[in-house]
Amino acid sequence: MKIAIIGQQDYGKAVFEAFLARGDEVAAVFCAPEKEGARPDALRLAAQETGLQVHQFKSLRAREAAQAMQDANADIGIMAFVLQFAPQEFVNIPKHGTIQYHPSLLPKYRGPSSINWPIIKGDTETGLTIFRPSDGLDEGAVILQKKTPISPDDTLGTVYFERLFPLGVQAMLEAADLVLKGKHRETVQDESQASYEGWCRAGEARIDWAKPIDHVYNLIRGCNPAPGAWTTLSGKKLQLFDARKAVFRRFADVPGKIGEVTDVTAQSFKITAQGGLIEVLKARFGDGKKVSGGELAQAGGIKAGSVLGG
Repeated sequence: MKIAIIGQQDYGKAVFEAFLARGDEVAAVFCAPEKEGARPDALRLAAQETGLQVHQFKSLRAREAAQAMQDANADIGIMAFVLQFAPQEFVNIPKHGTIQYHPSLLPKYRGPSSINWPIIKGDTETGLTIFRPSDGLDEGAVILQKKTPISPDDTLGTVYFERLFPLGVQAMLEAADLVLKGKHRETVQDESQASYEGWCRAGEARIDWAKPIDHVYNLIRGCNPAPGAWTTLSGKKLQLFDARKAVFRRFADVPGKIGEVTDVTAQSFKITAQGGLIEVLKARFGDGKKVSGGELAQAGGIKAGSVLGG
C-alpha cells in the first residue's frame, strides 16, 4: 500500500520502519517542527536517511499541509504519536482516509497522558486503540483495540515500552490492512463511558505522604520514568523512581510518622505513608543523575529521622 505517515519521535519511527520493512511505499512524512534545543526527531532522521522529503508544518491546518497530502496521493494516512491538531480536510485526503493510534482503551482516558493515569488510578488493565481521527479529542470511531494487564508493580515504562509500544506498531499494520481490504468495522465511541485526563506533569506528580500507601505507590510507578513523582527534603526537590511498597495490616505497626525516613541501607531508603512504607530503590535530587536510593541517601544527607515533603 501507499501510505502517508504523520507522527514523531521513536514510536513514529518504529511505525514508519515497520511499513517499509514489509514493502509498503511511504509517499509522504509529516513531523511537527522541533523546538529549539530539543533532540532531533527520530522519525524525521529516519525518513531523511531513506531520501524522503519530510514536511514540518507549524500547523496541519495550513493550506500547504493539505497540498502536500494531496500531492502524496496516498492510499491511507497513518497517525503515529501526533500532538498537532489534524483537521478533517487534511486527514480525509488519502483514498481510504486516516487512522490514528491512542494508548488507552477509548473512550476511557482520552487526552495526552493516557498511559500514566490508569496506573496512577490503580487500574488493572489498559490497552490501545486505532481509530478514525475527528475534530474532537480522541473521539473518532474505533477500528481496532488491544488490551494488556497492568500488574501491581508495573510502571509507565514497563507498560509502554514492553507492551503498548510494540503492540501499537503491529496494530497500526493490522488496522491499515483491514481498512484497505474493506474488512474493518467502525464503532462509534460510547460517550457515557468516556473520560478525559489532562497532562500528568510536575504539578500532578507531587507526593502527598498523608495519602494511603497504595495511592502513593501508584503515583510513583505511574510517573516512572516521566514526569517522575517527587517530594522535597529541606526545600530541595527529590524525585522517586523505582520503588517497592510494604503494607501493614495494622496502622499501629507502621514505624515512624508520615513522610519520615525510617531506614537507610546501602541499596535503598524507606519512607512512611498511611498504612505502610515506600522503599526507594532509585531516585535523584534536582537535576542530578538517577542513582540507587542508598547512594543518594549517602550523598544527599538522607538519614533515618529525615522528614520529606515539609
